[in-house]
Amino acid sequence: MARRLSIDPDLRARLVEIGLATDDVGDPPETWRRLRERFGPRATLIDRYALEAAHRGLQVGQLPADVRAQLGAEVLRVQFPGLEFAPGSARSVSDAIEVVAHDGRWRQRFEEWRRLLGDGLGLAALRVAHVGSTAVPGLAAKPIIDIQISVRDVEREAAYVPGIERAGVALRAREPGHRYFRPAGDRPRDVQIHVCDAGSTWERDHLLFRDYLRATPAARDAYGQLKIELADRYPDDRLAYTDAKSAFILDTLDAANAWATRVGWTVPAERAHGGDAP
Repeated sequence: MARRLSIDPDLRARLVEIGLATDDVGDPPETWRRLRERFGPRATLIDRYALEAAHRGLQVGQLPADVRAQLGAEVLRVQFPGLEFAPGSARSVSDAIEVVAHDGRWRQRFEEWRRLLGDGLGLAALRVAHVGSTAVPGLAAKPIIDIQISVRDVEREAAYVPGIERAGVALRAREPGHRYFRPAGDRPRDVQIHVCDAGSTWERDHLLFRDYLRATPAARDAYGQLKIELADRYPDDRLAYTDAKSAFILDTLDAANAWATRVGWTVPAERAHGGDAP
């Protein structure tokens, strides 16, 4: 039996585009799969929540935590094929999402981490860059320093994993072209480390997104406001908070690529031991 949808107009329009009536979600997993085929990464976990909630006759906020966790695992398998979590890397504490005003001390915290990582990695690290929201002056952010390390070959873990883990973080996840590290156990989640191949699209996109926001106050402020709203909406759901930013990030990357062509932006020369542009 069809369920009335309590969803936003954008999702309604996309359902119509894949041939569904606006009052019928069909089979939620299959409907989301069709959305993913048609819209790629713009089909998000938030959409999957909305479809499941409508199917159950609920509001999204009424979905039980265990159902949201199950849906998150389902969507992650599609969004990140080949994703593996390192055994024993789960955190023993839950981290509430908090977005705060930009703190000028974040730059110094990054520099401390860069020195520590650069010393531990030596020539294995071709670049240690400050990325993410804490790297954009004036941008509201979670108080977690995002660091991107570029290496010659991300698959050669022996060249860099021990050096990073000696700094006090643990390998959490593997996916093609990317490794992710964070504090394990009950240590504060105050840093996240991403390792990618030098010259990769992953490396370029994160540096371009950062530099475009630094150069474009309107985009920076819109992103900050979105994050504040999402932190209020999903304070205990890190996957949903992250995925709900997808459309903004994709649109901003489109604008950033046009900006890069216009102003002649290229990947900046940031090195493992300092000396990069602020």
